[in-house]
Amino acid sequence: MKKQFFVTAALCATGILSSFGWGQKGHDVTAAIAEAHLTAEAQAMVNDLLDGKSIIYWANWLDNASNTPEYRYTKTWHYKNINEGVPYEAMGLNPSGDVVRAIRTQYQALIDPEQSKEEKALALKILVHLVGDMHQPMHMGHATDLGGNTIKLKYFDRDTNLHSIWDGSLVDSAHKWSYTEWVNQLDRLSDDEQTALVFPEGSPLQGVYTPDLIDVWAKETVVIADEVYKKMPEKSKISYNEIAWSAPIIEQQLLTGGLRLAFLLNDIATQISAQQ
Repeated sequence: MKKQFFVTAALCATGILSSFGWGQKGHDVTAAIAEAHLTAEAQAMVNDLLDGKSIIYWANWLDNASNTPEYRYTKTWHYKNINEGVPYEAMGLNPSGDVVRAIRTQYQALIDPEQSKEEKALALKILVHLVGDMHQPMHMGHATDLGGNTIKLKYFDRDTNLHSIWDGSLVDSAHKWSYTEWVNQLDRLSDDEQTALVFPEGSPLQGVYTPDLIDVWAKETVVIADEVYKKMPEKSKISYNEIAWSAPIIEQQLLTGGLRLAFLLNDIATQISAQQ
């Protein structure tokens, strides 16, 4: 098991496989939902760190940056692989890092008073992207198939793979909306409904950030990934029925990711304010 895991990690680190999460549209939607729920304090923090640009502007930046020499160390931070039948806690850790640990690390960097503005700005850009990635089911897929990258199927008549269609094709087919239209249609929950998504059953402390909260969120995506594998096995032909099945999942994950990102940024801003 360990040997197979580390071979998988090495292959993923080469960059030859797709590891984008949601594609540009999905990341823009996640960031835009988050932006709509920022407190004034959090928005001021974002404006300062990003020199007036929005989190939407930077939402997709890491997908390109991870392929450059300067930021190649973030290559494995986009996902966390959990193999079929292996409990979440029992799965070996990728020595190069994963999305769960990276989110926690960026959170800590942002509240660390010893970090420079440049270091915090980088942490913010990374955090915005990775929260979106963690809610894309195949980013919590199996190490044995590289998060669905080796599961070949057809999307209508086009040869592709399971990971790729969840990155973009299914999102684009679910609704032909701009990212602002996605936000307008999805972001309609009551305050209580929003809280239930940010702090689902099993959360360590209701209303409070703890590092373990990120694991609770990740485990939810693992459960969804398991359902995706059952619905879309090797050699499937993905068509209208599968699009109809996946659309509510995509809607839920984009909305949930955006609300959770907003919670993290609001909490970070509160922590920074308390230090002053």
